[in-house]
Amino acid sequence: MKITKTLTAMAVALAATTGTSAMALDELVVGYFMEWPTANQYAQHNKLYDEALGIPVKWVSFDAGTAMSAAMASGDVHISYSQGVTPFLVATAAGQDLQVIDIAETYSDNNNCVVRSSLEIDADNTAELKGKQVALPIGTAAHSDFLAQIGHFGLAESDFKIVDMTPVDSAAAFASGEFDMVCGWGGPLRRMKEHGNVLLSGPEKEAVSGVIYDVTSTPSSFAEANADVVTTFLKVTSDMNAMYAENPEPMYEAISIEAGMDMEGTVAILGVMAFMSAETQLSDQWMGKWLAGDLKRQALALEAAGKITALDDYDALVNTTYLAAAAAQ
Repeated sequence: MKITKTLTAMAVALAATTGTSAMALDELVVGYFMEWPTANQYAQHNKLYDEALGIPVKWVSFDAGTAMSAAMASGDVHISYSQGVTPFLVATAAGQDLQVIDIAETYSDNNNCVVRSSLEIDADNTAELKGKQVALPIGTAAHSDFLAQIGHFGLAESDFKIVDMTPVDSAAAFASGEFDMVCGWGGPLRRMKEHGNVLLSGPEKEAVSGVIYDVTSTPSSFAEANADVVTTFLKVTSDMNAMYAENPEPMYEAISIEAGMDMEGTVAILGVMAFMSAETQLSDQWMGKWLAGDLKRQALALEAAGKITALDDYDALVNTTYLAAAAAQ
């Protein structure tokens, strides 16, 4: 009760800072993933964003970050929370005017590919994967992770029969005996692991392809026209991350409800995710300097795989203005 009262007071104070920008919107529409528990879903469940902004917040769930890009391009979604880096890079390479405004979380152990147990294939005999059928969501972080892993083992995309499928659908198909290998994240990945094994653990994958993280993205035009709304959204998100770091247990129930998961699955997935403070995100190790270079690195990897043509520079796609303003409140 004390926590809720404190957060409500915070929300009322924040509402006073939203100014005319918030008034220009009837509602804020935010894209997110089901079966992907995050600290900010406590605020989602308790409508703390609505209170802080002074307008309703509509949460729209997606199966993949590529669909988030399409929804932002059409104007149906204003902010995408936890969009994968790969769909962000695909969209911006195609000319979509998106910016990173926040690092949602890191999760190297919560994104992976799973090989059917009966094949008895692990990191020592990956050559036996040639010709196998793989289901994965094309153009997502899971796709990039797949490319990095098979490249590490000396395999190419052409060595596989690839089917474009969301993690939810591929997990169900894998359980029914379809596919030799599937790739995904979150709740679906947990179900995939019931029928197979991974080739590389999270730390091992980081050594191969770098840390895996998602971003909060928004069209530049929307952010410029609604700077106070974006800042307040990031302030509430940052406060949820801080609250989670201090004592996550009281937040679990609300998060599990909004993620559409049972408590066991929610806690297990949260255990392999990290939510950073605004100060950490703004440091040189992340958005202050490193992020633009890492976006370029990943874009060049996608270009080498024939997926996109990388931009010359990614500095303009990282905008720390709104998060810095949120951190200063």
